[in-house]
Amino acid sequence: MPGLALKVNGRGVELAASHEASLLHVLRNDLGLNGPKFGCGLGQCGACTVWVDGRAARACVIPAHGVAGREITTLEGLGTRDHWHPVQQGFEDAQAAQCGYCLNGMVMQAAALLAREPNPGEARIRSELSGNLCRCGTHVEILAAVQRAALRIAEGAGT
Repeated sequence: MPGLALKVNGRGVELAASHEASLLHVLRNDLGLNGPKFGCGLGQCGACTVWVDGRAARACVIPAHGVAGREITTLEGLGTRDHWHPVQQGFEDAQAAQCGYCLNGMVMQAAALLAREPNPGEARIRSELSGNLCRCGTHVEILAAVQRAALRIAEGAGT
């Protein structure tokens, strides 16, 4: 198998991976990062969302070799146990989890939005998260979580 060099959560990693391997497969199976989830496998549900060079992207449809040398950030690299990202804290504060399967994608997509646009309105948040599916119906809590995170950032409790 060809060698693959990635930068994941701020550290360089090298591994053997086939050219057909998706970024999601490499992150979960080879690197043991379980934040991104396999949902639909078509890039439509958002459970596998990661950042590629700071932009939200669907890891299940990205060939791992296609992002060699680029900065990959997963949920594990967003915050730490001792210092959560404001979006992670917002989800905790708003109790915006039920089954938790969509959370990776929701958090990563919302954090990408707030990095670009620190004070989005409700309509903008809804639009940004519209491609992330939540089957449990915690949409109201998720919206509140992102709004709380935006307030934390505005108050200087940012990343």
